[in-house]
Amino acid sequence: MRCAERYARFWSQLDVAYFLRSDASDVAWHTRVLHGRVDDPEPVVRTRLAPIGEGFQVVVYMPDQPELFARICGFFDSRNLSVLDARIHTTRHGYALDSFLVVDPAATSQYRDILPLIEAELTERLKTRVALAPPVRGRISRRSRYFPIQPTVDLRPDERGQQYLLAVTANDRTGLLYSIARVLSEHRINLYTARVTTLGERVEDMFLIDGPSLAQARRQIALETDLLAALQA
Repeated sequence: MRCAERYARFWSQLDVAYFLRSDASDVAWHTRVLHGRVDDPEPVVRTRLAPIGEGFQVVVYMPDQPELFARICGFFDSRNLSVLDARIHTTRHGYALDSFLVVDPAATSQYRDILPLIEAELTERLKTRVALAPPVRGRISRRSRYFPIQPTVDLRPDERGQQYLLAVTANDRTGLLYSIARVLSEHRINLYTARVTTLGERVEDMFLIDGPSLAQARRQIALETDLLAALQA
């Protein structure tokens, strides 16, 4: 199959939301590294230095499965890396295409040197279904301690009433996204898209989710309560 045909086949699995929410440089990168792996059953992990600013980007492509987002975040957490931005997509044929902007808050890593290691270790982690480890409780910055942000959790049906929008706001810290992901996993929540944004000391995360438990008001309250506890820990 020629390259142009493989590109077209890869793009055909992506919906309009992916192209609207992705930078042109990211679309080009994803296409270049994934167009030959459209139906590959094995995890594909690729990295590159961030085109702008600090850190590096990671893209994960594989058949979607329960706890996948939590397992990826758990890997970053285990290496004391912080996710500044995450964009979660599910393709038309049920594959996860998840991209992350990651930094080392302690600035102890030479990013170029660790990229091959990140690819190899994360690929191996995704091939092995291991239990989710407790999150590393990262310390918040001095500025966040003096100017704390009141954590908020807002859960509401989307415009079509078929899924739910979950908005989370809190002070940033290492391990925060993994803590959120573990709570979603514990409540058997399915994650379709996510937009994770770090603005200085403030984290603003938006998730499109569904799950049987969301049909019951009592279990919705339990989810919100557990998320608030995770944000405040």
